[in-house]
Amino acid sequence: MFIHLGGEKIIRASELIAIFDLSIEKSSKISKSFVQHAQKEKNVEVIGEEECKSIVVTKNKVYYSPISSTTLKKRTSSLLMSDIENFSNQRSR
Repeated sequence: MFIHLGGEKIIRASELIAIFDLSIEKSSKISKSFVQHAQKEKNVEVIGEEECKSIVVTKNKVYYSPISSTTLKKRTSSLLMSDIENFSNQRSR
């Protein structure tokens, strides 16, 4: 399964670690430090030219997405439910 993060960026759902609202960068010292470290390592990508609304953490990269964290979480939630249904259907056979 894949998740559209905005612009032309799509990631594998299996790569996803976390989705945060952009405000966490200002309210949490740990989050700010994490993002700064990722920037030093050149593991940060800003998607598109629109205003960033969320931070998406994957296994290899941190993305600044123009899509709200709420919308991204809804997308991942529907993917997760689909995976659970598929797993349940396979087990019942």
